[in-house]
Parts: sequence; structure tokens; C-alpha cells
Amino acid sequence: MILSKVLIGRFGDILARFRVINVNPDVSADNTLSAIHTDVKSDTVPELDFTYMITNNIGAELILGTSRHEVTTSLGSLGKVSVLPPTLTLQYHFAPEATFRPYVGVGVNYTRFYSNGLKVGSTAVDIDQNSWGLAAQVGADVAISKNLFLNFDVKKIDIKTKARAAGLGELGTLKINPWVYGIGIGTKF
Repeated sequence: MILSKVLIGRFGDILARFRVINVNPDVSADNTLSAIHTDVKSDTVPELDFTYMITNNIGAELILGTSRHEVTTSLGSLGKVSVLPPTLTLQYHFAPEATFRPYVGVGVNYTRFYSNGLKVGSTAVDIDQNSWGLAAQVGADVAISKNLFLNFDVKKIDIKTKARAAGLGELGTLKINPWVYGIGIGTKF
């Protein structure tokens, strides 16, 4: 079925998407964290986002999702920690009347670390700080009816934090900087 002149989102519309995302960290570390080859495993989770269309081409997207990641080292697993990274992007949507509507976006995220279960042996590893960072995205909405569309999205998000352990002091800075790959379905209001 070919749809023509379908406005997936136009001025004043709210787009709601439900996606399944894979959060795939691109890890780097310094100090002790680097020396013990610290890594952060990926996680696949549901995600919800809302885009308010400021014009037919410009939208503001708020991304809501949380993931839990295992942190590993050459010494073994340190345990798991959860992250909540709400991200706000300003998007430019190309071809507002097309069936295939690509977009690009840039924005900011704030990542909160919680449910920290990280340990070195019996010593707890504390996450010292939450994180502010930049975000970039590229994606596309593909109309399947007047009010429904498929969505494909890739984001790069800057996330970093510091870790320390009692008796060991600061372990270093951990840059998680994930690629986030998403596929889902959306509707407009």
C-alpha cells in the first residue's frame, strides 16, 4: 500500500512512540578502571517517547526509558547498575508529506544512576555523580496508515561518571557513551 500526502506530524501534533531499544555502551575509562579493563554490557528494553511538533518540520522529543547494565572487568563481574537517561532532542523532520519521513536531532540528556549493586569483592563501589551530556540522533518514521507509523531510530548519547570504593579511593572516570538502536510503532494525537 502506498500512502501519499500523509502528514505523520504537523504543527501542534504530539507523536507518541513505543520502541524496543538496545543500549550498546561504547566504553572508555581511565585510572584503575582502565587498568582492570572495565566494560559495560548492553541491555535491550522498552522505551517511550513523545514529540511535540513545533512546526511541520521541527519537533521536540522527550525520550523516557531505563536500562540495567552489568559492569565487568578483567577481575570478573562487579555487578549491575541501572541508569535513567531522560533525553530531550530538537529534531528536524524532512518531507512532512511523504510516506517515508527521515529526521535528525540534537539535544541534551541527564543520566541518573540508581540501584547500584556494584562491588569489588565485598567492598561496595559507589557511583559518584550523575551525568549531563549531549545526544544526537537520526531516524525515520514510515506511515502505515493515517495515524500509525513505524519508527527506526539511532542515537549516540554522552554519559560519564566517576566510581570510588571504600578503602581504595577513586577508581576513575567511566565513559559509557552508548549507541541506542530502536525500532517501534507510533501514533499521532
